[in-house]
Amino acid sequence: MVSKPSWMSRPRLLRKIDPDRVKAAIGAAEKRTSGEIRVSISSFFWGDVYFAAVRAFERMQMHKTALRNGVLLFVVPSRRRFVVLGDSGIHEKVGQDFWERVASAISEHFRRGDFTSGIVHGVEVVGEQLAAHFPYQAGADVNELPDEIDYGKS
Repeated sequence: MVSKPSWMSRPRLLRKIDPDRVKAAIGAAEKRTSGEIRVSISSFFWGDVYFAAVRAFERMQMHKTALRNGVLLFVVPSRRRFVVLGDSGIHEKVGQDFWERVASAISEHFRRGDFTSGIVHGVEVVGEQLAAHFPYQAGADVNELPDEIDYGKS
């Protein structure tokens, strides 16, 4: 789901995001699921934001999770857009309407200028669905992807 809330440049946005709080939210969500959640904040680029999110998804090897249950929140401040992108395993379980609801909820926070809370809320909502469909399995679950925010290019 691509959304276009009204907000600010990447440097200003980065000053308003608490990476420790985002990382903690990802860690908490992933303690309840075998799924993986990543957040990527991209620099400016020309082109389609959705396809850039797909490239970032692949660059971060999110398509290589064992159950295809990775979810990416891809934010492009300079374009005032973001994408919530789920791999095939989770998408088959929740459908397109779920991604649109997540994007709408994140957008509400972003419109108020509360970017950290928007990202954290998105992570929490995604984490709930991942836990429902891909519960944590003690002894078998490994953290397949890092929890830190990715600042790479699309």
